[in-house]
Amino acid sequence: MSMLIAQISDPHVRPAGVLYQGVVDSNRMLEEAIAHLHALDRRPDLVLLTGDLVDEGRPEEYAQARRLLATLEVPLLVMPGNHDHREHFRAAFADHGYLPATGALHYCIDDHPVRIVALDVCVPGLHHGLADAEGLAWLQRTLEADRAKPTLLMLHHPPFMSGIPYMDTYRCIDTEPLEAVVRAAGNVERVLCGHVHRGMLRRWAGTVVCSAPSTTTEIALRLASDAAPASYLGRPGCLLHLWDEAHGMVSHLSHIGPMQGPYPFA
Repeated sequence: MSMLIAQISDPHVRPAGVLYQGVVDSNRMLEEAIAHLHALDRRPDLVLLTGDLVDEGRPEEYAQARRLLATLEVPLLVMPGNHDHREHFRAAFADHGYLPATGALHYCIDDHPVRIVALDVCVPGLHHGLADAEGLAWLQRTLEADRAKPTLLMLHHPPFMSGIPYMDTYRCIDTEPLEAVVRAAGNVERVLCGHVHRGMLRRWAGTVVCSAPSTTTEIALRLASDAAPASYLGRPGCLLHLWDEAHGMVSHLSHIGPMQGPYPFA
């Protein structure tokens, strides 16, 4: 038994005709990401969108996002990021029955060979993340309900220091209790994040954290302690997480956009 799970993140959808940061056509780039997923030689069984669906949390942005996502031919699970507005997000996806009607947008989907758990660590009105006591209690109950089935945990904010100072200000903070809950579970195959607009990997809580690139801009890799914030119009991408019952999970970076080739060598 196997399953292919695609992860896209941080599309920062704007109202029709408006550029992200006045520079980037993020709406077109989300369309291209969807086309990329459809063109893969193996179509994903599920798509996860790990936050910052829109840029300013405005209803008209969510309306545009729904129009773009309506073309996706693969089942979709969504979660908010720090640029999303929780109640506008909930209203926009009122037809997604897995999203709770009130409170934080935590959920668990257990309909696939891999269980999908989303923990909403967004703090309304702020840009950093935090797993509060209520969220931690929910996560602990959810993970304890099945300690055998392979599980993916989604957070918007990575729960570690990246070394990029202007991003680490807005990381998921005070993560020791969260780490203890995840480590105790023992069957979390991956922790999947967005937020940093870069692919990153880190061993954490007895598992591996993967952050996905954005479908729009790439945050500059600047590691000096006094580095100024910057982004590039780099190569957009997504992550593909391939689960196989016999061999476990492998995660691939998949670049979006044209490439030269293919050539007959490997």
